[in-house]
Amino acid sequence: MFKNSENLNFYFNWFIYLWKTFKSFMKYKRILLKLSGESLMGDGEYGIDSKMLTKYANEINEIIEHGIEVAIVIGGGNIYRGIQSEGAGFDRVQGDFMGMLATIINGMALQSALESINVQTRLLTAIRMEQVAEPYIRRKAMRHLQKGRVVIFGGGTGNPYFTTDTAATLRAIEVEADVILKGTRVDGIYTADPEKDPTATKYETISFDEVFQKKLNIMDLTAFTLCQENNLPIKVFNMNEKGNLIKVCKGENVGTLVNF
Repeated sequence: MFKNSENLNFYFNWFIYLWKTFKSFMKYKRILLKLSGESLMGDGEYGIDSKMLTKYANEINEIIEHGIEVAIVIGGGNIYRGIQSEGAGFDRVQGDFMGMLATIINGMALQSALESINVQTRLLTAIRMEQVAEPYIRRKAMRHLQKGRVVIFGGGTGNPYFTTDTAATLRAIEVEADVILKGTRVDGIYTADPEKDPTATKYETISFDEVFQKKLNIMDLTAFTLCQENNLPIKVFNMNEKGNLIKVCKGENVGTLVNF
């Protein structure tokens, strides 16, 4: 019996060693993935496209299988934007809370897509609604990540006037993520809008100071300043290109890195 226990311990320790070695090939160990709500629309004009959900779930599952700890923040622009409220005739605060609820709806949809392919997922919200999600508690979020679960943060910061970019930055800092991966429909940061200017060239890397000097629009100023002050790099890449997410996590030359 003792001999069998020794063998069991040996193989267990060997497995842990191999797993850690396997994980070491990844550039990042813990990431925060920021997705826009509009990305879930697919080819539609609003709402959620099930094909996009499935695509994103499979991409996320691939990096989970490589041992990367994944936190996610999704916008709500495919359902509602708080800034729209002023034109609709009601106040901005009410509109922002409606936008926060939209991010929770998107989070629930992505959670279902991930769980349908057997990826353990937890949705944590800044607005308490225990019937559908756990309330955001930093220590709980950290524990979920350490156990290999995908953690989706919904409800923004829980406060009006703050964007989901700011929420993503705040949560990334709190859970000690290595990087913010900002998934967009373009493959990085350009000197000008590549959809409007064919002469625009892409930056492979760019510093925070250069972004300020060139007035490039990557995320809102509050979020961007938070990243700079807390030494949190940002990687901007095309999330819709199959395989890009795993390439970014491996450190391949995809997208644009905003660093120091």
